[in-house]
Amino acid sequence: MKKIRRLFVSNILLFLPFTLLAQTTADTTVTVTLQQSIDFALKNQPQVKQANIDEQINERDIKISLSNWLPQIGTTGQYQHYFQRPSQIAAGTSTGGAGGSQQNLAVAHNVSTLGVQASQVIYNNDVLQASRASKYSRQYYKQNTEGSKIDVVSDVSKAFYDVLLSQRQLDIIKEDIVRLRRSLKDAYSRYQAGVVDKTDYKQATIALNNSLASQKQIQEAIKSKSAYLKQVMGLDPGRSLALSYDSTRLQGEAVIDTNQVLNYANRVEYRLLQTQKNLLNLNVSYYKWSFLPSLSAVGGYSLAYFNDSFSKLYNNSYPTSFAGLSLSIPIFTGGKRLQNLAKARLQVERTDLDLINSRNAINTEYTQALANYKSNYFNWQTLNENVALAKDVYKVVNLQYREGIKTYLDVIVSQADLRTAELNYYNALFQLLSSKIDLQRAMGILQPE
Repeated sequence: MKKIRRLFVSNILLFLPFTLLAQTTADTTVTVTLQQSIDFALKNQPQVKQANIDEQINERDIKISLSNWLPQIGTTGQYQHYFQRPSQIAAGTSTGGAGGSQQNLAVAHNVSTLGVQASQVIYNNDVLQASRASKYSRQYYKQNTEGSKIDVVSDVSKAFYDVLLSQRQLDIIKEDIVRLRRSLKDAYSRYQAGVVDKTDYKQATIALNNSLASQKQIQEAIKSKSAYLKQVMGLDPGRSLALSYDSTRLQGEAVIDTNQVLNYANRVEYRLLQTQKNLLNLNVSYYKWSFLPSLSAVGGYSLAYFNDSFSKLYNNSYPTSFAGLSLSIPIFTGGKRLQNLAKARLQVERTDLDLINSRNAINTEYTQALANYKSNYFNWQTLNENVALAKDVYKVVNLQYREGIKTYLDVIVSQADLRTAELNYYNALFQLLSSKIDLQRAMGILQPE
């Protein structure tokens, strides 16, 4: 039994470092699909977080403005000591019967008052404006957050496809290197056997070196593109990123219905302008009715204390209380209201022009995106056929070379054609995927959900 325990403990100590290493690797390497990348970015991208904070700030501003509808209660306290007391002149009668005046001291040396005041808005144009604008203000910032999320979805998707394209290009180059190494070995063997001269294996060496240089270039490009993908995702730059994807599914996702009708209202930028116009229309209404008076209910209660001796100041109090209405009527403001009203109307007119310009820009963007998508789609279908043809040509030429029918130059050309066809195909595929993102965004159907 003791031997079993010792064996168990020794196995734990032996495999513990490997377990910790595996956990460390798992903690530093993140394997994600496109949807997981987007979900992560929507939660961690600083741009989206800032938009959410802007929503919260706006909500606080709304509550600050609407708080003026609630009763406003305040308290005051005051103490004054008079070194020379103020006096008042009272009318009196002198001994001789002639009218005269008498000077009396008005207050004590020490005076103190304590009071509380309250007011309740009944009607006020400023508070009413804040109440009416709160709906459109919330809508504006929600649309702003939606726009930020759409930007993140577009950026992450394109960056994800860009990394995938480079990785697929690297796989093709690696496959080409394997073929070139095999061809180089065969060409050198044939040269050693005296079947061919040395130009064949030298040409194979040149082609291999070119592919090795391309491999290094793509490897460095992947590092750069992965860094950008982590940036738009909001991922820690120190974490390693591995992409998971299904080639068949990607091909299926590249197709979109191009017969959909463009609706300007689907674009968040257009809806933001409409919301901005609604807010400006409220400003017109605000200045239009700003001549109306402001009415509030007011009330107060105070205690007054008078005494020449400070120690006895608060022995006796003299209360005062009141309630009433406060009315404020703007009679003449130097034409400010009319100028503000004219300015607000001009701002609405300017926003109408922004809407027209936005519709024109959206239509142009949609037309360009649709043209690019259709062009890339046709290119992708055509190049897909080229890959199959290039593979057949390479197999035939390579076989004929081994039988002495074709020269090695023909083999190199067929290998280059195959590599070019495969690279062009995947480049067309990922260009098609990126153009689909642009088309969805132009149509306003690229949604974070």
